[in-house]
Amino acid sequence: MGKRIEISENGLSLVFDVTEDGDVRLLHGGVLPFEEGRIEEKAEQGFRVLEVQLSGEDRDEYHGRSHRASYPGLRMKYARHYEERNDTGLLFALEMNDPATGLETVSFYQFHDGLAVLKSWTELRNHGSEELGVEYVSSFSLNGLAKDGARDQDDKMKLHLAHNGWQSEVQWRSNTLPELGLAHMTDRSSKRVSLSNTGSWAAAEHLPMGLLENEEAGTTLFWQIEHNGSWHWELLNQFDHLSLLASGPSEHDHGWWKKLLPGESFISVPVAVGFVLGGFEEAIGELTRYRRAARRPNTDNEKLRIIFNDYMNCLWGNPTTQNLLPLIDAAADVGCEYFCIDCGWYSPGKWWDGVGEWLPSAERFPEGIKYVLDYIRGKGMIPGLWLEIEVMGINSPKLAETDDSWFFMRHGKRVKDRSRYQLDFRNPAVVAHADEVIRRLVEEYGVGYIKMDYNINAGVGTETDADSLGEGLLGHNRAYLAWIDRTFATYPELVIENCSSGGMRMDYAMLSRHSIQSTSDQEDYVKYAQIAASSPAALTPEQSAIWSYPLREGDDEEVVFNMVNALLLRVHQSGHLAELSAPRRELVREALDLYKSIRGDIREGLPFWPLGLPKVEDGWVSFGLRRGGKRYIAVWRIDAEESETALPVSGMIGKAADCRLLYPQGKPGGDCVWDGEAGALKVRLERSRTARLFEVAER
Repeated sequence: MGKRIEISENGLSLVFDVTEDGDVRLLHGGVLPFEEGRIEEKAEQGFRVLEVQLSGEDRDEYHGRSHRASYPGLRMKYARHYEERNDTGLLFALEMNDPATGLETVSFYQFHDGLAVLKSWTELRNHGSEELGVEYVSSFSLNGLAKDGARDQDDKMKLHLAHNGWQSEVQWRSNTLPELGLAHMTDRSSKRVSLSNTGSWAAAEHLPMGLLENEEAGTTLFWQIEHNGSWHWELLNQFDHLSLLASGPSEHDHGWWKKLLPGESFISVPVAVGFVLGGFEEAIGELTRYRRAARRPNTDNEKLRIIFNDYMNCLWGNPTTQNLLPLIDAAADVGCEYFCIDCGWYSPGKWWDGVGEWLPSAERFPEGIKYVLDYIRGKGMIPGLWLEIEVMGINSPKLAETDDSWFFMRHGKRVKDRSRYQLDFRNPAVVAHADEVIRRLVEEYGVGYIKMDYNINAGVGTETDADSLGEGLLGHNRAYLAWIDRTFATYPELVIENCSSGGMRMDYAMLSRHSIQSTSDQEDYVKYAQIAASSPAALTPEQSAIWSYPLREGDDEEVVFNMVNALLLRVHQSGHLAELSAPRRELVREALDLYKSIRGDIREGLPFWPLGLPKVEDGWVSFGLRRGGKRYIAVWRIDAEESETALPVSGMIGKAADCRLLYPQGKPGGDCVWDGEAGALKVRLERSRTARLFEVAER
């Protein structure tokens, strides 16, 4: 019965062995060819296709808190495999079964044409006669991550992680495994390097992704868990090899447990996995291509229209007709194309704990909110409104029409966080309420843009109609995504911004659907530079909305710094434009005019970081986009003592090129010289807290 199954697709290769006993081993995955003899015979048993743990089943090995050595994961036997072509590419499916329980598993690997990326997930099917309790199932499993090259994993492997937090999003750090406590001292330690998220903010502390670089072999593995709730991944050693397990929620990490009745099935959370020859930049480049190919096609990511939003360092949630009209005039004057009225439009005063009805305040808008929205459209802009559709305030008038079935429940009580209740989108009444709100905004008010915020974390889940709290959360997560899909199908031209107190739900379950993502609520424009420069590793540049908010009390360089923050990404304009001096407002107009001339390159460009991944402690920060022979490079002098720096541009050593200052024109302090021998752009910024945007074009 033993056989070898080899798949080669888009430069990726997967190698499976089926033993005489029917055990299946995933011996290899990557861009390098498989080398026989790299895996010792006794270690092959650690190269399992998946792990699955059922209640009442045993565990094996010194597993600690890791999910390896599960049962019936260790017992699964080969049944069959098949391949088929679809619109995305090759789909490979491997079926296994457990004779003891009747559990059947299908491991799916969906390749993407032209990309070194696959999407992996697992389906469980109960073909037995008794119910099964599922505690864990992996969506992707691969061992032998460090087998290429001669050096030990401690000396050649580097892990790149994106830490996340409110107003401190996208903080990349790179570490060796020993620096993270996973020293290679034994063949299968109980230690693991792992990240988890529990709750409805998928990026509350970390982005659901990672990159593992083999510096000796010159390859990088990357993965992103495409889920808007609880998730988990871990690196660990199995039989003296480095292994990755990635999944959605589990019982001991997230309180998730699923009862699988005879005849029932369950599909795990999908994980995108890719491999490249090269390091971090090459991996992010391939991931950027994949993200563009995998998301919902939409005109917003083609046109990259400029948004004005009245909140940040501007109205701060206090919109009125009187406050808005001058801002609308100013936003139109400088060239904005959307105008979004942010929070507060539905309440005459304090509104935080009363949200949920989503009807406009007559006190704020005596002529009616449609008057203001029509005024926006009359100025040539598309009107927008802020919503937080997934919650209801604890003092909302809408509560009179609800009951407990509308909300997350734990221990017989409604789940409350920051004076809001979490709505349960598995409930048809909740969906009908959300549908009616969207219908009213789009069809009656004429809204074309919605900033969809989400300012709570609903925690581990809900007990209503669920086998476990985590299973209730997962069901809600998926129901919400289904609602979003239906909403876009109903209103295909509607733009919905994904916002969760900034970037707390920066995941590609949401971003495969939404065209734009709020990256942060950071109020300090200087601190925002590092977040902006780091963001293209977390999402595509054209989805990365960056606040630009010139301050009333600032100077010209403060305006320029603000605008450079956003010019290579997605401009999220704010600030009291109507109160800026004419020269400072002209700097905003100049920047937005430039943006319109280069946004065609932004939507197709790939990111690079001349000074490496930005960190909050850096004195200089730089980030660029390349498309063809053209490179746009933003540079910020934060607090560095030196006024000059050299920005190495990968692939440009020995090449002739021309450099020029793109923004701002006609102001001193933005000198540049191209050093072809070094392949570097040399720039000079005369003072700290200044920024410039340059172009380098190959001759």
